[in-house]
Amino acid sequence: MKNKFLFLGIAAALFIACESDDTSDIIINDNSVINNNSGGEAPAETTVNLNGLYTADLTLDSAIEYIITGPVLMASGTTLTIPAGMTVKAEPIGVNAYIAIQQGARINAVGTSSNPIVFTSNATSPSSGDWGGLVLCGRAPINSTADGSEDIATSEVGALAFGGNTPTDNSGNVEYVRIEYAGGAIDGNAELNGLSVYGVGTGTTIDFVQIFEGSDDGFEFFGGTVSASHLVVVNAEDDSIDWTEGFTGTLTDVYVQHGTAHDKAFECDGYNTDFSNVGGYFSAPIVTNVTIVGDGADDDDEAIRLRAGTQGTFTNIVINNYAEGFDLDGDAGDNPTGQGVLDDLLNIVDVTFNNVTVTFKNDTGAVFNEADLISGVGNGTGTDIATWGAGWTVGIN
Repeated sequence: MKNKFLFLGIAAALFIACESDDTSDIIINDNSVINNNSGGEAPAETTVNLNGLYTADLTLDSAIEYIITGPVLMASGTTLTIPAGMTVKAEPIGVNAYIAIQQGARINAVGTSSNPIVFTSNATSPSSGDWGGLVLCGRAPINSTADGSEDIATSEVGALAFGGNTPTDNSGNVEYVRIEYAGGAIDGNAELNGLSVYGVGTGTTIDFVQIFEGSDDGFEFFGGTVSASHLVVVNAEDDSIDWTEGFTGTLTDVYVQHGTAHDKAFECDGYNTDFSNVGGYFSAPIVTNVTIVGDGADDDDEAIRLRAGTQGTFTNIVINNYAEGFDLDGDAGDNPTGQGVLDDLLNIVDVTFNNVTVTFKNDTGAVFNEADLISGVGNGTGTDIATWGAGWTVGIN
């Protein structure tokens, strides 16, 4: 699912240098129509294509239409600024079009509830997976590298460096943003999501963000410490919320709504099982105020899968229309999900099940019952999506 290579200090520098050498130059094409105006000044450009490596700050102009035609890579030390109310479109070329905020770069995409920023497809009839979405890469810790080290890993698409030992790292601000028709995969081991969050630190703001009609996961957190809130995923075709590689941040106020094609609402891994847990610790986020709405159509639907030793606390959860509420997978070896329950490192507090056939399933090999994991059944109220999601979200039932 997630193959990466590790590099130590010198190797990392060499890799990044090579990566920069291999990246195409910035291409900015003027696609506007210039009429004959008897020798006067040419009209201002109205459309600009974006792709390539940007080594200086880039501020988009709301009077111009921007089209993403390939990877847009913001280099370390630069900032991408997008004004409130702007729509940025991407050519429907799958994961070959995306925006990546690399380590040391920042994004400043701050909309409002009445003027959100929208990233969407440029297709006449847009569909899931048209483009690759938004990627943030930071220097916060990941457990696929040694704990406390400055070692890095690389992303599945684009070989972008992420990880390190800066829990407070700042990748910028993403607020009141909607990402539509993104995600997709090159193959089963190289995927992009609506918002891919690689080793991002607590200095970053992710608040009021929706992923709509995505082909892969909605949000995926690869390690890091970031706190994200007011997250909406509607009709993701894979998992809506996914974490791995030692994610230890917080997720507050989350709304998930499934369409006919989907996988889990949450898929939660303690570490990257395609690599190893070099850091020696597990994902352990705090998740608060969640409403999950399934379609109720499949006999084997799982709302929340907890596996690979993941830890954490879920509080105030509502799960509607699922065959299974919580499904725990693990073993007595490298994937001690069940031991986390016995050690009180994985727990669920105040949850309400509506039209859920099996509330709890234990496939960990450890012996415990539902009461050891879940308390306050019937007390969950979920999140108030009708209030905080008003005005900027789409597709909410």
